[in-house]
Amino acid sequence: MAEHIPAGAPSRRVPLTGRHEELRVLTDLSAGVRDGRSTALVLVGETGIGKTRLLDHLAEMETGLRVVRAAGVESEARLGFAALHGLLRPFLDELGTLPAPQREALASTFGMRAGPPADRHLVGMAALTLLSGAASSRPLLCLVDDAHWLDRESRDALAFVGRRLGADAIGLVLADRDDQPGPWAFEGFTVLPVGGLSDADAHELLGRNVAGRLDPGVAARIVADTGGNPLALIESADALSPAHLAGTAPLLEPLPVGTSLEHYFGRVIQGLPDDTRTFLVLLSTAPPQDTVLLWRAAGDLGVPADATDAAISAGVITRGRHVEFRHPLIRSAVYRGAGAAERRRVHAALAAASDPVRSPKLRAWHRAEATIGLDDEVAGELDAASELARVRGGYAERAALLAKAAQLSVTGRALRLVEAARAHLLLGDSATTQALLEQAEPFLAAGDPVLRARALHTGATTDIYFERMTGVLVRLLAAAEIVADADPALARSILMEALLAALCGEHDPVAPKRFSAAVLSSPAVRSAESTSADLLLRGFALRMDGDYPQAVPVLREALAATGRSRDVIEQGVRPATLAFYAAEEIWDDVGGHEAALLAEAHERRIGAWGALRFTLVARSSWELRAGRFAAATACLDEAENLAAVIGQRSPGSAYRVELMAWSGQEAQARAAADELVRDLVTRHAHGGLGDWARHCLTVLEISLGRYAEAVACARVAFDNDNAGAVPRVLPDLVEAAVRSGDHRTAKDALRRLEERAPLAGTPWALGLLARSRALMADDDHAEAFFAESVLLLGRTRVRTELARTHLLRGEWLRRRRRRADARAELRTAYEMFVEMGAAVFAERARVELLATGEHARKRAEQTEHDLTPQERRIARLAAEGATNAEIATRLFITQSTVEYHLNKVFRKLDVTSRRQLRSVMSETAVAEPHARGR
Repeated sequence: MAEHIPAGAPSRRVPLTGRHEELRVLTDLSAGVRDGRSTALVLVGETGIGKTRLLDHLAEMETGLRVVRAAGVESEARLGFAALHGLLRPFLDELGTLPAPQREALASTFGMRAGPPADRHLVGMAALTLLSGAASSRPLLCLVDDAHWLDRESRDALAFVGRRLGADAIGLVLADRDDQPGPWAFEGFTVLPVGGLSDADAHELLGRNVAGRLDPGVAARIVADTGGNPLALIESADALSPAHLAGTAPLLEPLPVGTSLEHYFGRVIQGLPDDTRTFLVLLSTAPPQDTVLLWRAAGDLGVPADATDAAISAGVITRGRHVEFRHPLIRSAVYRGAGAAERRRVHAALAAASDPVRSPKLRAWHRAEATIGLDDEVAGELDAASELARVRGGYAERAALLAKAAQLSVTGRALRLVEAARAHLLLGDSATTQALLEQAEPFLAAGDPVLRARALHTGATTDIYFERMTGVLVRLLAAAEIVADADPALARSILMEALLAALCGEHDPVAPKRFSAAVLSSPAVRSAESTSADLLLRGFALRMDGDYPQAVPVLREALAATGRSRDVIEQGVRPATLAFYAAEEIWDDVGGHEAALLAEAHERRIGAWGALRFTLVARSSWELRAGRFAAATACLDEAENLAAVIGQRSPGSAYRVELMAWSGQEAQARAAADELVRDLVTRHAHGGLGDWARHCLTVLEISLGRYAEAVACARVAFDNDNAGAVPRVLPDLVEAAVRSGDHRTAKDALRRLEERAPLAGTPWALGLLARSRALMADDDHAEAFFAESVLLLGRTRVRTELARTHLLRGEWLRRRRRRADARAELRTAYEMFVEMGAAVFAERARVELLATGEHARKRAEQTEHDLTPQERRIARLAAEGATNAEIATRLFITQSTVEYHLNKVFRKLDVTSRRQLRSVMSETAVAEPHARGR
């Protein structure tokens, strides 16, 4: 039994003729769903081509599947989540079975509970989990018609669901037009083009729908002019008299086909009585299936119930459970063909008939459509409705309501335009954001300074989001200055965005001083409490002002406060990125790693996936330094997967430069670093990220013994002295400069390290300082410095640096012919590097061991039995103890898909339990970085 949510599809159906290939594809899809597989398919074709009829046929033939249907409707295209709610309505009783974040997101979105606006991707995940749960008892077929009229939120959620389907026994089939402008929401779906019927099938269909004689020449003309479009074929035949069809009268010129169908329907409608035409305009405007609202508005318009009779007789509408148009194209023709005054009269009646408590957004929209000129009262009602949309996470709906409110506003227009721009920014629509800000600009110059600052902030944030960094810092500092007294909290929020721009943006020698001066002189910062965000602002301002001694304790306190403060996250600034730079600056490996874990846990809990992507990149660096290359790889894999899930530009291999360098993937690391630096230079954003890329190459060059090249890479960051970039490069610059004979550079780097490391005072900082001193010291002092470095670094999480110290100490001992002592150090270094997967450093240690007379066998590379990337991610999470539900949530898939992949993993690895899986995965972890580079 199909649970059919009517889509406005015709009940006088075009007979299904031909379509052999389309039916084969749909039959295979249904069979796959019955067997437990999932498919997302889009039928694409022009209006009237038969997409709806194919959906009807699919629903009718699938008695073994549970079928649910929904459709996009033009009048609901601005109502956020309207279509998704219709599709999920049969399953909402099972909402309690969802994980808490998903349950709360969907309940908040559908107005079932009060709550903060949900991340739209989390809503998509909740929809996927709900559908998967329903399919676990009976395979499920979801049919969505008229996808071009879906509201933006429903479209995004369904696109998310379709891309994440796996072994869930779910079929998702959508019907969409082939003339949609702009980026297509369903990119990546399987597409089934639906074209015109073949000549033979078109003639057969035409013959079956003409009662009298059909002249072969007339039939050929109709088939040719309609292009085999089934609806056009039948409507053209209906428009012709028996004499036309028999060939005894000249044919109409032109035939009512293609885009002329709307005009044809328009002519049919114009011949109907006035009350009937009014009712049709009302029907075209009212929400589908809201019978109470429809007839209440009809009563207000004075339209009698029997006004439908003439439209039914003319074949324009049908009456079953609901009164509906025979074809969606007729709805469009009716509304577009109505006069402006008639449309306003109908919208006014619908507004008056709408319940202001249950349907405030619908009422506000109809009032707005019924209004001529400016009206602050209606604009205010739209504004209030937009807040309801915001609470539900309907940002596209909010943007539409605010933009409409701005059009009607006598006062408050600029505010509504700016807020509409901010809503579009959350949707990733930079072009519309910019256009709305430009509309607001004339009202901002002499207006509210807080509003002007918000507009500047929105514009700058747009540029940061799309990585256009030129001039962003200047605009943000100007915006913060405007509201420093009037709105200190907003000023600090803007300054946090400016900090991110200063750290990651364009390299401008003046920028650090400009930022520090703005922060240190701002009354908004001076009056602030010591939250992590405010401490980060002050700490980095002091650092950029050249006062490193004063900056260190403030940055240390900021990292400590991260665990008890959520203000950075709530302001929308990527906290793990800022914590990463702060921890780098003061060599705090524990605080930096813990800050990343805290940010990750919070972002996962609230579904902030955009921020989570960058947090995972930051965490990968901490995992790498701890020697956990497999964990670092998993972080980067998930970050890349997230980019695809939320539709952000994938960084590709750019953020894998550090991992590649340490893993010995020389060619890939160089190519990725070149790409990253070249891309950053193109976007004028070559500050901190450029220094990071060059440092990764510095590590690679040192591992290969190319010391002069390493100096050249490291010297750029050393000279720039960007906050958060120099600490990581100082010990490497000392080592490379000493080995290349550049003693002046080595002394300069050591001098700066000696100034800053003791102020930081961490084992990481002091351990690197001791190692660098050992490289510069004479034989009487070097050994003690090396021993001190090993002791101090052994108390940190930074195992990569500890292994390098063992290597350097072993090399130093061998060159002093202390072979036995050298063997112990080199063996330790070799074992550590091999365990991590640091291939080139391991080879360097092995060669040194050979020189001492000891033969270290090369470790045989193991594989993971050709696991796919998805299988590897699932296997690693399962090995770490995650449940199937936790893995599904983590990877944005369903539990059924997790079970499917885990079964394959168990077969490939020949294990029967998670305990065995844990053992196998730990054994193969060493080889993974090598395998990725082949």
